[in-house]
Amino acid sequence: MAKDNKQRMAAERRELYKSLGFLSSVGICMVASIMIGMAMGYYLDQWLGTAPWMLLIFLGFGIVSGFRNIFILTNRELRRQKRLNQDDSDK
Repeated sequence: MAKDNKQRMAAERRELYKSLGFLSSVGICMVASIMIGMAMGYYLDQWLGTAPWMLLIFLGFGIVSGFRNIFILTNRELRRQKRLNQDDSDK
C-alpha cells in the first residue's frame, strides 16, 4: 500500500513539473515573439528611415505570432492530456 502511495505521489510530481514547464514555455514564447518583432521593426526603421511605422507593424506581427504559438502549444498540451486520460481509462 505504501508503494502505491509513493508511485502516485511520484506521478503527481511529474505532472506538476510538466505543467510548470508548459506554463514557462508559454510565457517565454510570448515574450520572445514580441521582442523579435520589435527588434526587426526597429532595425528596419533605422535602415529605411520610417520610424516608428515598421516598429509598430512588426510589434503587431510579434503579438499575433505570440498568440498563435500559445494556441499551438495549448492544443498540443490538450491532445497530450487527452491521450493520457484515454490510456488511464483503458487500464
